[in-house]
Amino acid sequence: MNLSGKIALVAGGTRGASRAIAVELGRAGAFVYVTGRTSGSARSEVDRPETIEETVSLVVEAGGQAEAVRVDHLMPADVAALASRLDHLDILVNGLWGGDRHLEWGKPVWEHSLDAGLRMIRLAIDAHLITSHHLLPLMIDRPGGLVVELTDGTASYNARYREGTSLPFYLAKSSAHPLAIGEAAELAPFGCTAVAFTPGWLRSEAMLEVYGVTESNWRDAVVKEPHFAISESPTFCGRTIAALAADPARARWSGQTVSSGQLAQAYDVDDVDGSRPDAWRYLVEVADVGKPAEVSGYR
Repeated sequence: MNLSGKIALVAGGTRGASRAIAVELGRAGAFVYVTGRTSGSARSEVDRPETIEETVSLVVEAGGQAEAVRVDHLMPADVAALASRLDHLDILVNGLWGGDRHLEWGKPVWEHSLDAGLRMIRLAIDAHLITSHHLLPLMIDRPGGLVVELTDGTASYNARYREGTSLPFYLAKSSAHPLAIGEAAELAPFGCTAVAFTPGWLRSEAMLEVYGVTESNWRDAVVKEPHFAISESPTFCGRTIAALAADPARARWSGQTVSSGQLAQAYDVDDVDGSRPDAWRYLVEVADVGKPAEVSGYR
């Protein structure tokens, strides 16, 4: 996976899958700009300690080069100023979100906070459109560009309502599918590719805290939640996206929603433990139908 000479930008690269994608793109040789709202002592509404500067440090530790730029992607002027700093862009990973704290689980739309619901929509749709408006012109000057819109759930999984979440959350996460379709169509004349991408059950910093474990002992959480056995590290996501970015035939995926498990099979990529988790197939065939946890054949 050689991305030497490529310029990548990971929007919302502060933590989770986006952070790991930034690290793996940098490891593969790309220069990575990392943007987000949590920088130094300034925190976003997510109110977590991870910063974009820490992400840059991890890229450098992996042997790559990166620069942190504090940007609120809901502010068009911020994104326009970011675009003015760049001459060209080869890879745009749009991992903007930060809406989990606004989710009121299982509440129908008439009971869910309207302000919280609309905030999720703004974070998932408005921020992504603002970012594309200002940054895609930097990609179309030569063929080969790649846009990755992060989401939660495959297109087939999100074709039905996500019971137990909320209507605003469902709309927010489903929006990545038409975003990828539309961006793929508009970028096609310029030889660029756009996909939506979903991790599986991600062992993000927040998820590890929920279960009171770390990446080194995450399997201890399986006692509390047996289906957590299908979970995957953020690094797994990073490796699969780096493989996609390095694929000269990546246009075959354009307009699709792809998962970490799907790309891992296509590119022969393993997670840090040497396994290859396929979480979305597992959810459909095992967890969602009430079968006991059994990951054989799924990782």
